[in-house]
Amino acid sequence: MGAAGFGIVSVVAFVVLAFFTIVFMASRYKRCPSDKVLVIYGRVEKGRSSKTIHGGGAFVWPLIQDYAYLSLTPITISIPLENALSLQNIRINVPSTFTVGVSTTQEIMSNAAERILRLPQNAIEEMAKEIIFGQLRLTVASLTIEQINQDRESFLEAIRRNVEPELNKIGLQLINVNITDITDASEYISSIGKKAASEAINQAKVDVAEQSKLGAIGEANAIREQEIKVAEAMAAAEIGRKTADANQRQRVQEQEAQAVQGENTANANIAKYNAELEIQRAKANADSEKGKKTAEADQRIFVQEQEASAVKGENTSKASIADYNAELEVKRAAALKQAEVAKYEAQVAIQQAVYKAEQERLRAEEVVRQEIEKNKIEIAAEAEAEKTRREAQGVADGILAKYKAEAEGTLKLLEAKAEGYQKLVESVGGDAQAASTLLMIEKLEELVA
Repeated sequence: MGAAGFGIVSVVAFVVLAFFTIVFMASRYKRCPSDKVLVIYGRVEKGRSSKTIHGGGAFVWPLIQDYAYLSLTPITISIPLENALSLQNIRINVPSTFTVGVSTTQEIMSNAAERILRLPQNAIEEMAKEIIFGQLRLTVASLTIEQINQDRESFLEAIRRNVEPELNKIGLQLINVNITDITDASEYISSIGKKAASEAINQAKVDVAEQSKLGAIGEANAIREQEIKVAEAMAAAEIGRKTADANQRQRVQEQEAQAVQGENTANANIAKYNAELEIQRAKANADSEKGKKTAEADQRIFVQEQEASAVKGENTSKASIADYNAELEVKRAAALKQAEVAKYEAQVAIQQAVYKAEQERLRAEEVVRQEIEKNKIEIAAEAEAEKTRREAQGVADGILAKYKAEAEGTLKLLEAKAEGYQKLVESVGGDAQAASTLLMIEKLEELVA
C-alpha cells in the first residue's frame, strides 16, 4: 500500500512538474507584432550585444536574457530651417517636414537596439531633429538658389543622400521629405519669379502672335486649298457628267440600233414564217381539195362506167370520156388556182419581208445620223409597206375569190348531177341497170338531136 501510494504521488508530481514547465516555457516565448521590433539582449550570439526580430517570435531564456520592443510607428518632425546659407551666400528659409521611423533592415535595427531602445519618443525626435538640421544646412550650402527653387526633385534627392545615412546610424530611416516653402529675406527668389513671369508673359505674347500668324497663314492656305479642291471637284464632276451623258447617249444609240436590228430580224423571221405557213396552208388546202375532187371524180367515173356498160356503145363511152375530161379540167383548174394563189401570196410576203428588212436597215443607219429623219423614214416606210401589203392582199383576195367562185360553181354542178343520178336510181326502185338504161336513152336523144 505504501509503494502504491508512492507511485501515485510520483506520477502526480511528474504531471505537475511537466505542466509548470510547459507554462513557464510558453511564458518565455515572445511573439513580435508586425508594428514592433523584438529586441532580445543579454547572453546572445557571440560578438553581438542584442538580437533583433521583426515578425515571428523567439524563446527568451530566463536569468540570462531579457527582451524589449521598438515601435515602428512613423515619427513626424517639423524642421523650421531659417537663414540657411546657400552656395551664392544668400540666406534662405526652408521650412519642411520630415517623416522618420525605425528601419526593418537587420543592420539598422541593430543600431536602433543599441542607441534608442530605452529612449522616450521625444528624446528620439530631438536627436533626429538635430541630425536633420545639420544635414539640411549642409545640403542648402552645396546648391544655388536656382537649383533649389527650380529643380525640387534634385533638391529632395540631395537631402535624402545627406540625411538618411546619418539617421541610419541611430537606427532610423527617412520615410518622406516635404518642403513647405522656400523664401529669402532679400527677395531674390521673388525677383527670379517676377523675371520668369515677365519672360513667360513676353514669350506667351510672342507665341500668341506667332500662332496668330501661323493661324492666318494656315487659314489662307486652307481657303486656297479648299478653293482649288472645289474647282477641281467641280471640273471633275462636269467632266464626269459629260462623260456619263456621252456614254449614256452612246449606249442608247447602241441599244436602239440593236433593237432595230432585232426588230428587223424578228419581222423578217415572222414574214418568212407567215410565207411558209401560207404555202403549207395552200398545199394542205390543195391536197384536201384534190382528195375531195378525186373522191367526187371516182364517184362520177363509177357512174359513167356504169352508164357506159349499160349503153355498150361508142357514144356512151364518148360521153363518159367527156365527163371525165370535164372533171379532170375542174381538178386541174382548182389545183392550179390554189398553187398560183399560194405562190403569189408567198411572193408578196417575201417581197414585203425583204422590203421591210431593207427599210429597217436604212432606218437603223439613219438613227445614227439623225433622229428626226429616222422618224420620218419610219413613218414613210410603214405607210408604203402598209400600202403594198393592202394592194397585195387585194390582188390575192381577188384571185382567190375568182378561183373559189369557179370551184364552187363546178362543185355545185357536180353535186347536182350526183344528186340527180341518185334520185334517178331511187325512182326506179334502186335498180342501177334500169337507171343506166334511162341515162343511155337520154344521151341517145341528145346525140340524135
